[in-house]
Amino acid sequence: MNCIIVDDDNLSIKIIEEFVGRTEGLRLLGTFSSAVEAVNKLNAPDSETLHLIFLDIEMPEMSGIEFLKALNIIPQVIIYSSEEKYALESYEYDVTDYLLKPVQYGRFIKAVNRARERFEKKESPVKESTEIFIKNNSSLVRVKYDDILWIEALENYVVVNTFKEKFTIHFTMKSITERMPSDKFMRIHRSYIVNFNKIKAIEDSSVIIKTDTGNKIIPIGKSYRDKLLDDINLITK
Repeated sequence: MNCIIVDDDNLSIKIIEEFVGRTEGLRLLGTFSSAVEAVNKLNAPDSETLHLIFLDIEMPEMSGIEFLKALNIIPQVIIYSSEEKYALESYEYDVTDYLLKPVQYGRFIKAVNRARERFEKKESPVKESTEIFIKNNSSLVRVKYDDILWIEALENYVVVNTFKEKFTIHFTMKSITERMPSDKFMRIHRSYIVNFNKIKAIEDSSVIIKTDTGNKIIPIGKSYRDKLLDDINLITK
């Protein structure tokens, strides 16, 4: 991770520099004894990508908090200070950690590991889910979202309807709605959720879903109709 140090105290800078040098995975881009100088550098369009700032709070001209307010983009920040009183305010800026001086290396590396975890989580590509597991008797069945036609309420259960099978599970409509991806499924009635991609037509107050045996007509609830029409790609004369 690329990092910088912003601190007006030379001794503190040397300590943090030494800690950074001992820590694998950290690359020090520079140190700044003035927060104003650091802001100008970081807000420059040609500045190198920065992942982590080691920041003191009490500095002349511009405090550490004022420094955070002045940044266009705030990377991860580890604050270290001789005062504990700024901790609460600093966390409003989602700082990664807050260390008290004199900083010990053990505490330093703990903060860096926390920053590394957050960095890796952010950088890891998120794989979009394409399926869900449904409990069927004593087993879990893998069901692709594209195979689900509609979901129907049945007293204290819901029935998940696919082209070939039906799965009855002990779930509420509210809970199943929250579990299904909103870009693929929509609740159109208090008792029905439909797969957008399986809608063949919308007629009056009904949705028509194509099945392997014909068509399924599903009513549209009055309170859901406007939301449905807003979400589909509608072309009118």
